[in-house]
Amino acid sequence: MKLLMPYITGGVVPGWTAYLSAFEHAGADLIEVGLPFSDPTVDGPTIQESSDAALARGTTPASVLQDLADVRTGIPLVASTYANIALRPGFGDALTAAGVTGLIVPDLPLDELAGLDVPGVQVSLLASPATPDVRLAEIGRRSQGFVYAISVMGTTGERDRLAPSAVTLAARLKQVTDLPVLLGFGISTPEQAGEAAAVADGVIVGAAVMRRILDGASPAEVGAFVASLRAALSLVAPVR
Repeated sequence: MKLLMPYITGGVVPGWTAYLSAFEHAGADLIEVGLPFSDPTVDGPTIQESSDAALARGTTPASVLQDLADVRTGIPLVASTYANIALRPGFGDALTAAGVTGLIVPDLPLDELAGLDVPGVQVSLLASPATPDVRLAEIGRRSQGFVYAISVMGTTGERDRLAPSAVTLAARLKQVTDLPVLLGFGISTPEQAGEAAAVADGVIVGAAVMRRILDGASPAEVGAFVASLRAALSLVAPVR
């Protein structure tokens, strides 16, 4: 079965955790929860807007993790944040207490992974179309849970088509790792999700989800969008 991981910025709106249940009921396999950050270097306008909205509400990493601890879900939660938060003493313990089992730190170099103290939390690494073969193999070896394949050279955000570089990157990664390869960055529609999943093991959908939340869509409405992504993935045969 193809994996589906929708993204939400923690604290973006009051009652934001209701979207987690909606994602789960719509067929998500895991959920990426972004800890809002003032200078999100890999994020495009939509995720930046959602971070700004969360920060304006007084959201902090601690408050997001406390919200997660209060709700729990039946599927894995993967936190995403930046290195100067992830490297703080006690961050790993806070993740565990919140029920978070995975972590993405897009600006933490592979060579500095040793400084990340998050026992019991799987750290998933990112690979881009420009990653050299030798480094790609090391990413495949050292990543945990899955490998996050960045479909384009650029920031997150909705796009009108799946980049050809996504197909090439997924194929390269499948040659160097047995972990699931999840494609993200720019996957915006069920059609694109199906196209991406035809060459990878699943998809990560962030900006298209957050655009709906920022525009006022309810958990049920966003859940219906996630369900449409799940339906598209269900039609795709497994990658061999």
